[in-house]
Amino acid sequence: MRKAVLLLFSLTIFAFWGVSDVKAEDAYKYYTWTVTYGTASPLGQPQQVILINGQFPGPRLDTVTNDNIILNLINKLDQPFLLTWNGIKQRKNSWQDGVVATNCAVPPNSNYTYKFQTKDQIGSYNYFPSTLMHRAAGGFGALNVYARSVIPVPYAPPAGDFSLLIGDWYRTSHQGLQQILDSGKALPFPDGVLINGQSRATFSGDQGKTYMFRVSNVGLSTSLNFRIQGHKLKLVEVEGSNVVQNIYDSLDVHPGQSATILVILDQLPKDYYIVSTTRFTATILSATAVLHYTSSQSPVSGPLPPGPPPQIEWSMEQARTLRWNLTSNAARPNPQGSFHYGTITISRTIVLANSAPTINGKQRYAVNGVSYVNADTPLKLADYFNIPGVFSLNSVPTSPSSNGAYLSTAVIGTSLHEFIEVVFQNNENTIQSWHLDGYDFWVVGFGAGQWTQSSRKGYNLVDALTRHTTQVYPNSWTAILVSLDNQGMWNLRSAMWGRQYLGQQLYLRVYNPIPSLANEYDIPTNVLLCGKAVGRTKIHG
Repeated sequence: MRKAVLLLFSLTIFAFWGVSDVKAEDAYKYYTWTVTYGTASPLGQPQQVILINGQFPGPRLDTVTNDNIILNLINKLDQPFLLTWNGIKQRKNSWQDGVVATNCAVPPNSNYTYKFQTKDQIGSYNYFPSTLMHRAAGGFGALNVYARSVIPVPYAPPAGDFSLLIGDWYRTSHQGLQQILDSGKALPFPDGVLINGQSRATFSGDQGKTYMFRVSNVGLSTSLNFRIQGHKLKLVEVEGSNVVQNIYDSLDVHPGQSATILVILDQLPKDYYIVSTTRFTATILSATAVLHYTSSQSPVSGPLPPGPPPQIEWSMEQARTLRWNLTSNAARPNPQGSFHYGTITISRTIVLANSAPTINGKQRYAVNGVSYVNADTPLKLADYFNIPGVFSLNSVPTSPSSNGAYLSTAVIGTSLHEFIEVVFQNNENTIQSWHLDGYDFWVVGFGAGQWTQSSRKGYNLVDALTRHTTQVYPNSWTAILVSLDNQGMWNLRSAMWGRQYLGQQLYLRVYNPIPSLANEYDIPTNVLLCGKAVGRTKIHG
């Protein structure tokens, strides 16, 4: 009897410490964000912007690996609204992805509470509106995931940590830009570039100390180059991957991408330009901020530091230097390079070619000849409730088609735990940027011209970094490998928002026919229902 009591006591203590440990590591963080219109002057003239809690850009969301985020979004706009969490994998939880094929948009004067976890992630990310062209008015912000105390990072703690949201900007309102797209025209050239929604932000630091700069391109369409006058950039992390810590004079950051940089303030104590300029554009737009040494008595001076050569080849060569740090820990206490992706057998190859066809007399953008149109019901809800007529599996070819372009709700069916190769083939003269929700992927190759099976000979199958967004250079291809270990309905889209809006996107349905909470969480109790899902009740769970 005494042994039984001691055993019960021991189990109770073990359970207590187990629960305490879970609570200590997997904290709950609560937020209430109210979305409104407001007025700001990003380019010197007042214009309507979207504010979150009165801020433009929105609040910086600082989290820790495995934090549980409970965020009540209150929509005070005159249109339905959603936020998506760019780069957050939403493990087993595409219900919270925040795009229109997985969530019903939050109606005006209503709210929705997001519930998601920054599961097994560390790095610099961002959030932005996924509805209509709201992203062109603001509503975006930095989202940083810091390492748990038990996970070391491969650099000393910096003296300061700055988030820089760089991006192109239009004086035309988001409604006006939407009207341009709806009329069958492409977006015009932007009017300027912003850093943190301003024409001249300031970041201060002490001479001799090292500071972290988290740079995200939140613009609509334009690749940007980032540099700091007189200072070197040490790249340490890209979209959740710790990388080989190369030193750069400047760094290209394409639409949707994020990078984390360390900068030593090792120059004379004065003020220096921080510069972001457009890449591969006939007209070069620039934005400047100020790196201010706290002991400085001298304002910024001299010409802006020159950017890199304009050639695509320079940028592609730089992209090839971004490599996984195989000895660095990931979000779990094991080296991130211990996942030997290059030895896994590929189950299928999908080749996706972007194009810019005219359909019904209007400009559209397409993938393998299919230009995506939103259904009246979120695909995730239609899938869950078995609602017919919303989408069809394999409604887009998995290789380029010579048929004419057409409109469709494009979905590719895949199976949970497939390991696939995706090739982005770009036969246009403009650079592209592609993003996949719910995942990161290994960017194993870039090349000019047409991809062929022999292109695999040049793949990096050892230390390609994983990320969630990749560029595809003009008349070139980019190849990625993806382990489909996250069940759900996931958006694969152009990160260039006008192209996404006019159809350059599709969805991957990653599916297992046997329902299991081990593979995917149940439908949220507070799910919003719209379209043909109105009035439906939960099937299971």
